[in-house]
Amino acid sequence: MALVPTGELVAEAVAGGRGLPAFNVITLEHVEAVVAGAERAGGAVVLQVSENAVRYRLGRLGPLAAAARSAAVAAGVPVGLHLDHVTDAGLLRQAADEGFGSVMYDGAKLPYEANLAATCEAVLWAHGHGLWVEAELGEVGGKDGAAPLGPHAPGARTDPGEAAAFVAASGVDGLAVAVGSSHAMTSRTASLDHGLLGRLRDAAGVPLVLHGSSGVPDEEVRAAVRGGITKVNVGTALNVALTAAVRERLGAEPGLVDARGYLGAGREAMAEVVERLTRVVTGAGGGGGGGGGGGGGGGVDGRPARTPNSGVRAGPSGGRGAGRRVPEPGRVLVRARSRAVQLFRDPRIVGVPPGPRTAPPHGLVLLSLISPAPAAA
Repeated sequence: MALVPTGELVAEAVAGGRGLPAFNVITLEHVEAVVAGAERAGGAVVLQVSENAVRYRLGRLGPLAAAARSAAVAAGVPVGLHLDHVTDAGLLRQAADEGFGSVMYDGAKLPYEANLAATCEAVLWAHGHGLWVEAELGEVGGKDGAAPLGPHAPGARTDPGEAAAFVAASGVDGLAVAVGSSHAMTSRTASLDHGLLGRLRDAAGVPLVLHGSSGVPDEEVRAAVRGGITKVNVGTALNVALTAAVRERLGAEPGLVDARGYLGAGREAMAEVVERLTRVVTGAGGGGGGGGGGGGGGGVDGRPARTPNSGVRAGPSGGRGAGRRVPEPGRVLVRARSRAVQLFRDPRIVGVPPGPRTAPPHGLVLLSLISPAPAAA
């Protein structure tokens, strides 16, 4: 059908009261499997390339991005491209040129103020290049081999008040929240905090994203979409299917050396997972299982459908949602706390001396992250 900006796919999912599945890809087999599975299910999908995947591909984004872009253009369903879990500014700045419609800037492991400041800088650049921007608040554990966070560990659950302040200050278009899932789960046993999810939906005012969905049972995923999740990220489930199929094929034919024989089996196994999960995610909100066509469907839980103009930053193709309050160009409100805040020692921060400063209680600190361009002579 077409390569479609992620913001448009998110907006259509929000308007239709359904979810948008997003699958992380590492190889060409992943890319082909995601497109094939989405075509079978008849639903829109997002191909995601993470910073870790780029590292695996010898640090080069271009080749995998080119494969994903080509597959998206030839697909029979709408496909978006998303650069995921980016922490490196140099990688972030390759996104637009490589055809990505969105990025997820990951400052979740940073303290709140540092996460906010870094995210604001990423948003200012990305919006200037037409990209839809996702960020994470709270920490979805399990990334890079780390153990899942316990439910009471710091950051294990996103705070609704902080989520509202973070979204308002940063201007992000979507927010990944910590509600009980964890990255890299190989068993589907996660139990989500749906009460917290409802409070986050009401507080944040932007589409919410569920990371670590491979470990979440189907009914929990459906309930999450009904409760306010729009974008549903899946990665490990594909790798589990690929690995199992390759092992089975090589176990049955130990002398097989033609990679097409076992990689083809792995690709088909992944496509079956994509088809099933796409049906689960896109059908969960009661708005139909299609995608990419706009209309359809009412809201969820009896609420009116959340549209880009009803206070939700669904973000059309340019990345900036209709009616959204965006910080003044080059400036950002940083939510201050009564304790000392260590500001970044960055020459682009003007008007505030480097080093620790104490914020007034209940006040706001106004920083300029990008120095204004000099007036033309």
